[in-house]
Amino acid sequence: MNFSADKAGRKWPSGWHATPRLPVSAAIAVALVLIVAASTEASAKVPLPRPRPAEAPAAANAPVEDKEADRAVSSQPEAAKPPELSACRQALTESIAIAPSIPPIKGPGGCGGEDLVRLEAVVLSPTQRVAVKPAAILRCTMAAAIADWIRADIAPLAASLGTTISELDNFDSFECRGRNRVKGAKLSEHGLANALDVRGLKFANGSTLSLTDRAVPRETREKVLASVCARFTTVLGPGSDWYHEDHIHLDLAQRRNNFKLCQWGVYDPLPVVAPLMPAERPEEAPPRPTAAENTAAEQVPDDPPDAASGNSGEKSPASKPRGRLLR
Repeated sequence: MNFSADKAGRKWPSGWHATPRLPVSAAIAVALVLIVAASTEASAKVPLPRPRPAEAPAAANAPVEDKEADRAVSSQPEAAKPPELSACRQALTESIAIAPSIPPIKGPGGCGGEDLVRLEAVVLSPTQRVAVKPAAILRCTMAAAIADWIRADIAPLAASLGTTISELDNFDSFECRGRNRVKGAKLSEHGLANALDVRGLKFANGSTLSLTDRAVPRETREKVLASVCARFTTVLGPGSDWYHEDHIHLDLAQRRNNFKLCQWGVYDPLPVVAPLMPAERPEEAPPRPTAAENTAAEQVPDDPPDAASGNSGEKSPASKPRGRLLR
């Protein structure tokens, strides 16, 4: 059977060879482009995961570089937050006292405390301060009580004396010890930074007020006594015990039922002549008998009763012994 070129097209049912079509490779390329575009559009609609928190533990299968980066971030110290100020610290401003805060103290046996300040001066006005010498380490509440006492009570007292107060003599403030420095005694309020020992006050005119000096007018000392007993829970001075004969102890110890202890004897000045010495003998007093007269009076015998003589046994005035005088 012979075929010719002009009759070859008749053997096919359609004329595909006559219709123009894309090559196979071009069709494949177009299909790939459409698939990539569809996948890109689909991925754009899917939400991405949130970034990994810095504090999250490193993944076990994470790359070494990522683990080291996480360690470096976690090892960096967080920014230290300033401690929250107490109500006392917020109220004790520089317009009331120069009292910078100091770190808490943690000592043996519960010694120390928190919210501590170094009381350097009490401010009376923008141009007037009362120096605390040496500066006292106290709890903020105790420092505030001292500042209020100076400002409200002692400053007016100094004004009534015609002067102004310039200095507070601090005998003792914080000290980690037992009461009265007795070994084994209960922890003192000084060990809790809750007490202050005051010896005296100094004034701008150069005079001083020693709180335990009997030569200071009694009225002045009684005013100071009334002021401290109204403000502090413990006041110890002369008359309380021999540990407080030369200073006044002040503290804010807490007791049941808000009990206060105020023991400070405001004594009168000592007399010029010691009370144990005998008083001078008055000029109008009769002369004292001599030792010889007293001995002779003791040796005179009693006369026996004599009925004939009418002597009833009574001694004549000359024969009566004189009593021994006490000297």
